Parts: sequence; C-alpha cells; structure tokens
Amino acid sequence: MRQALRNWAFVVPRPEQRTAPSDVRLALRWAERASRPLTDLMDPAVMRAVLQALRLKQDGTVAAAETQRHQRMTLVNAVRYAIEQGMLRGDPIANVSWRIAKTVKQVDPRVVANPAQARSLLCAVSYVGSHRRARGRRLVGLFAGMYYAGLRPEEAVAVTLPDCVLPAEGWGRAILHITRPQAGKKWTDTGRLHDECGLKGRPLGDTRPVPLPPELVAQWRESVLTFGTADDGRLFFNERGGILASSTYDRVWHEARELALPPGLLSTPLAARPYDLRHSALSTWLNAGVDPTEVAERAGNSVEVLMTKYAKCLYGRATIANQRIEALLDEYD
Repeated sequence: MRQALRNWAFVVPRPEQRTAPSDVRLALRWAERASRPLTDLMDPAVMRAVLQALRLKQDGTVAAAETQRHQRMTLVNAVRYAIEQGMLRGDPIANVSWRIAKTVKQVDPRVVANPAQARSLLCAVSYVGSHRRARGRRLVGLFAGMYYAGLRPEEAVAVTLPDCVLPAEGWGRAILHITRPQAGKKWTDTGRLHDECGLKGRPLGDTRPVPLPPELVAQWRESVLTFGTADDGRLFFNERGGILASSTYDRVWHEARELALPPGLLSTPLAARPYDLRHSALSTWLNAGVDPTEVAERAGNSVEVLMTKYAKCLYGRATIANQRIEALLDEYD
C-alpha cells in the first residue's frame, strides 16, 4: 500500500493508473473506496485525530519534533491547495489547538568512537575496494570531514574546493551554504536523485563557517591532488563525477568497519553509521572542554539541543566542574 501511494498516487505528474501493475491498481482502488471525504476535515474532532497521528512514527512511538514539524507543514500546504481549488470552504487546521510534542533523541554513547578508533576506521576506508577503482580511497576525506569537522553527511557531500581554505600548514576553513540530501528522482524539482538545499534549520542562502583541523586539511589536500574535483568543484564524487549516493558511502563504511574493528566491537553499535562520526566529533569536543556555544556554532545546532542530545556522552564533567569551583573558593581562603 505504501509503495502504491508513494510511487503512483502522490507524485506529480501522476502516472496513468492503467500502466501500473495489477497489485498497485488494486491497492489504489481500495484506498479510494476506503478514504473519507475531504470535507470531513472541517469536523474539529477529525482534524485533531489527523494532527495527533502526525506525532507518531509507524511503530507508534513519538516522532522527533523536526519530523512532526515537517509533517504538519506538508499537511498545511495540502490544505491550502485544497482551499485554492475550492475543495474546502475554510481552513480546518485553524480551528484546532495543537502543539508539536517536543522530543529530543539522545545519542547512544555506545556509537561514539574515540580518536584512536576513528583514525583506525578512516585508515580502513582506504583499503576498501581495489587500488585502481579507489572505491574507498576517494571517500577517506568525506568521512574525515564528518569526524574532524563534525559535518553532516549531506553537508560533506556538497563541500566544494572554492568554499575551502586549505593551507599547507595549520588550520583551514570551509564555508558551508548548501547541502545535497538524497530524496529520490520522483521527489525532487529537477528529477535528479539529490536536491540542492540550504543548511539544516537555516534560511536559504545562509552560511556556516567551519574550522578544519590540520589533519583534515592535509587529507583534503591529498584528495584533491589524487582525484581532483568534480566539474562543479565538489571534493567528493563517484567514479563518474556525480553526486555520491548515501548507499555508496554506506557500503564502503560497513566494509571498513569489518576491516578495522575486532569481532567484539563489530557486533556493537560503535560507529555503525557514517553519521556516528559526527556524533563522535561533537562528543569529543564537549568532553575536551570546548565551550558548548562554540561547539553548537560549528555543528549548526542550538546549545539547548546540543547539550540535551549529547547528555549521555559527557564523561567527567561533574568532576571537572567541582574542581573548578573548589579552586575558585580556595582563592578566597
């Protein structure tokens, strides 16, 4: 049913139903018969039930606040379109008082890799695939950006050389302003696999400067010297110069874990996904005593979300705080 609705009913332009497989046609006909009239949304009780359903995931648990917000905006846009088309006489959402249930999913400390483990994993990436195809070697810098600079995968995929300062020595800098999330050809305005979007949670065109540690600068410089850049200046790309698909770097990462981790750790959640490199970076910075405001600025998060999300990954903070308080009090003895 979900596949039928996603691939045949909820796409524009909508494919001819007669060209769909028989099981898809049956599913769509059933959905049409089982669906309630759109005007039922004018009943506040019905509208509230719809809004309540938006709070939940498929397994019945509460979805993240950002997911709820996104789903509500999708519903709002659909309702506005229905009003424009004369299918609804008013806005049914305006009659219902409803708030997004605030939830913040905390990072599991078991996914966080320490610096030694992270370096071992990055080294293992370079051994994935043959040397000629360089399936792993061309992605070392991509994963290094997630760990050393705390980049999100869709940010790392979109980094371009003109937006970077990569000195021969010392720290560098990258100016982030676009992301390349993977949505699917049917769901992008261009008909391509990836959309070009702004930074997460920021207005389109906004930028975020990110300092690059010397170790990362060296890896990115080496990547440019070895593989060059894509036609649009992207540092990381597939063998044909296209945008990296998440399935591509996911496969490489899983193979690298098998090379780098001993059996006892391979079965654990340690760095199970590329995104866990970002979690590892932010946890490392916070535990190193970097000011949370600075960490939040580099990561593109709010301080509140940062400290709540990584609360379980902070070790020894109470001891450090106690020592600082004690030292301050001792000055006045």
